[in-house]
Amino acid sequence: MIRILVVDDSATSRALLTGMLSSEEDFRVVGEAQNGREALEMAERLQPDLITMDVQMPVMGGLEATRQIMVRSPRPIIIVSSTVRDDEVALSLEAMRAGALMVLPKPEGPLSPGFASDRRQIVSMVRAMSQVKVVRRHAGAASASDHSPASGAAHSPHTAVRARPASGSIRLVAIAASTGGPAAIRTILADLPRSFPVPIVVVQHIAKGFTSGLAHWLDCNTALTVKLAELGEHARPGTVYIAPDDRHVGCRLDGTGTIRIQLDDAPTVGVFRPSATYLFSSVATALGVHALSVILTGMGEDGVAGLRDAKASGGHVIAQDEASSVIFGMPREAARAGVVDSVIGIDGIARALVTLTA
Repeated sequence: MIRILVVDDSATSRALLTGMLSSEEDFRVVGEAQNGREALEMAERLQPDLITMDVQMPVMGGLEATRQIMVRSPRPIIIVSSTVRDDEVALSLEAMRAGALMVLPKPEGPLSPGFASDRRQIVSMVRAMSQVKVVRRHAGAASASDHSPASGAAHSPHTAVRARPASGSIRLVAIAASTGGPAAIRTILADLPRSFPVPIVVVQHIAKGFTSGLAHWLDCNTALTVKLAELGEHARPGTVYIAPDDRHVGCRLDGTGTIRIQLDDAPTVGVFRPSATYLFSSVATALGVHALSVILTGMGEDGVAGLRDAKASGGHVIAQDEASSVIFGMPREAARAGVVDSVIGIDGIARALVTLTA
């Protein structure tokens, strides 16, 4: 039985979520809180297996509640938030940086055309995230200087970054992530200089409606320019291109050798669109040895097939290490497949990118 605490200041939203979750035989809603302070007390007293958390609440908001719960009574937290305003999306993403596992949009009412889909998504994610083993954080662990999901856990020493082959320089960096990815990507981008010499293309598995806010949040936390990718645009140095909702992203070379962004409505790869495998395969086809691929924290194995193409074409592959991953799924599967050149803690990846693109 998965025991759930529902936190939202809206009685209507609490009732909707409670009804969705209680209809599952293996779920039990053990409590409802209307602000973060109540959530903190109930998390310690009820010891739920998972918490659904709103961010905009009186008395104590969801961001501060998440921070304190991860210090005092750590457990899986899913942020359930509006996608309408960038500032609310930013709060949701900061809550992920503080230890929440993922963010989902608030479901609409039972009469809305998307209700069945919303319900399936929430139920499946609650079931999956309730199994994630989270760790206690030190007070202040969500500060800008902390990049590790584990309190006091040292990153495993990263392997030496292998030198690029003499056949050519890097022209583009491709990054893919899933659970825990927004905070990991923010850490990497925040540590890159404004003069970073190549474009970066990013696939982040995130619920629909959050990609624009993700781009805005990342743009506010790096010297680089971060934007949603647009079809056919010139991929420029020092710019980060985020895959938009429900579109694969990759690149191609035009007749002059200029790198152009490619967007595609092709079928999902597994269950994903955008897909990490599509991105890595695309850059491998277009750039071969001139592509640098990075696979970050996330559940499952999306990206591994694409990294096989990257390695076959002579590209270099970096994987995030287990100690700094929220979920060591995608990086682990890539390492098992033998397609990884360097395994690096999140704090060292930006430094490796600067070295490899110099």
